[in-house]
Amino acid sequence: MPSTVIRAAHYHPEREMLDILFTTGRRYFYHRVPAEEARAFRAAFSKGRYFNAHIRDRYAFTEATGAEDPS
Repeated sequence: MPSTVIRAAHYHPEREMLDILFTTGRRYFYHRVPAEEARAFRAAFSKGRYFNAHIRDRYAFTEATGAEDPS
């Protein structure tokens, strides 16, 4: 998953949560993200561009404050 802004991403289908770690080291949990949206994000050529157009400002989120394990 090469991206200049996103280091890693993981989807938790049982919680409909997209867990994104940015290259800045900040980690966010995006809530109520449908599985179809997570699949489209994963398949996108540009993860950062897809994130900005389809996820950012569309889903509620919380920022990780430590070593949370959302699973």
